[in-house]
Amino acid sequence: MSAITKQSVLNALSTVIEPDLRRDLVSLNMVKNVQILGNKVSFSIELTTPACPLKELIERDCRQAIYRHLGEDVEVEVTMTADVSRGNRMMDTGILPEVRNIVAIASGKGGVGKSTVAANLAVALAQTGARVGLVDTDIYGPSVPTMFGATDVRPRVNADRKIIPVEQYGVKLLSMGFLVDPDHAAIWRGPMVTSAVQQFIRDADWGALDYLLMDLPPGTGDIQLTLVQTVPITGAVIVSTPQEVALADARRGVAMFQKVNVPILGFVENMAYFSPPDLPDRRYYLFGEGGAKRLAEKMQVPLLGEVPIEQIVRESGDDGSPVVISHPKSLSAAAFRYAAEETARVISVLNAEGGMDVPTFEIEP
Repeated sequence: MSAITKQSVLNALSTVIEPDLRRDLVSLNMVKNVQILGNKVSFSIELTTPACPLKELIERDCRQAIYRHLGEDVEVEVTMTADVSRGNRMMDTGILPEVRNIVAIASGKGGVGKSTVAANLAVALAQTGARVGLVDTDIYGPSVPTMFGATDVRPRVNADRKIIPVEQYGVKLLSMGFLVDPDHAAIWRGPMVTSAVQQFIRDADWGALDYLLMDLPPGTGDIQLTLVQTVPITGAVIVSTPQEVALADARRGVAMFQKVNVPILGFVENMAYFSPPDLPDRRYYLFGEGGAKRLAEKMQVPLLGEVPIEQIVRESGDDGSPVVISHPKSLSAAAFRYAAEETARVISVLNAEGGMDVPTFEIEP
């Protein structure tokens, strides 16, 4: 067998196709630090997100490519790293220069568990090694402090008069709930609310983040529209429940993002089904079956996840520990982790393709 060279390693790895981007790893410049020592080959694969759901598949394909082209007796060491791609809307805006992607978590109506989804997506992304922040933009009903067990915490201000976000479970957090007495209501008009949220964005020291999630207020009013027009959002995740009344409002939420040309990353269907603890393989669709899936198919966007009904999700939120932390082996935690990985995957593809056309979707009467 001829001596192994760096070029022969690259030739072998050029046969490995990245499943989402549909190009080989070498042309995508994902192969780094190729080292050869006798019969040992080591290299790194730099993914576009640490939350990549295809990480193990790509590593396996790399090993098989080396064995196939250089010999079964080659010793292979693969290191998987990640460098999160930057959303095209973040380019040259001057807003949050160290933040790579801003993701809106939205719903057409209240009561669908949007904040629960946002909290668990944020923690699940952070658990993969991503740098994550979460802005609670619901001035009137902030829930992030409770869900993260930080109701008694107050943000500090640095020497540059920038707000320092609270950090919990590896996620940087800002919410009006950190700044006002929870027993007092914020009685503000729309422009005051918008100004407060913009201050959370512009006047906070977020540092370097891969994903900054914005938990939007429910609905599609002036506040929501102004926010998505003034912040360079990479894409939006729409949260719904299966019943038709929630899906009708989700359609209106989609229409709002269309008006400002923000891509829809996909849907998360919350309260999708109930599985009895003693019969985990059985599913009861209490609010209807597959509503968000059908809507996602109609819009030609991904269904990012289906989160079941579990009492521990509510209890964990009330106790200040999202279910992906408190019950990591539960069905709900697995669903949230899957949704986080899918969201990160769609963002990577979106950024690699230079953006996507926002689909036209007619609101049914």
